[in-house]
Amino acid sequence: MLQQYKNVLAPVDGSKATSQVIDKAIDIAKQNNTHLDILNVVEVNQFSDSYGGAVSGDVIYSLVEEIEQRLNDLKQKAIDAGLTDVSIHVRFGNPKTVIAREFPADHANELIVVGTTGLSAVERFMVGSVTSYVNRNAKCDVLIVKIK
Repeated sequence: MLQQYKNVLAPVDGSKATSQVIDKAIDIAKQNNTHLDILNVVEVNQFSDSYGGAVSGDVIYSLVEEIEQRLNDLKQKAIDAGLTDVSIHVRFGNPKTVIAREFPADHANELIVVGTTGLSAVERFMVGSVTSYVNRNAKCDVLIVKIK
């Protein structure tokens, strides 16, 4: 018998992997007639490093509004595909730990559907891959979608 999942997590970052990850997560959620969480993790440190200091609340608010709109578009795609139980989430923090541990613990996710990294081998060595980290550290099952 195939594994049945009651709660699927699809973390997305707006990269080219997003579409394929969402499509796979929708398929799995439909097969299991289950809940789908769509998550985007905002790493605030990247802004302070990039912009040389603190980032104003207005900038973060605008960013979150833009992310929520993209997530709502993905939620609508899932609903149009036949899902009825879909939630969107924006979290702040380190994507590795939020996706692998914190969010699934808070939301009882049993499966994380994540895409392969777009990083080169050197970049993976230098900064690490979120996908690799999630695969090694998640307490639930992880499905890695090979991005074409």
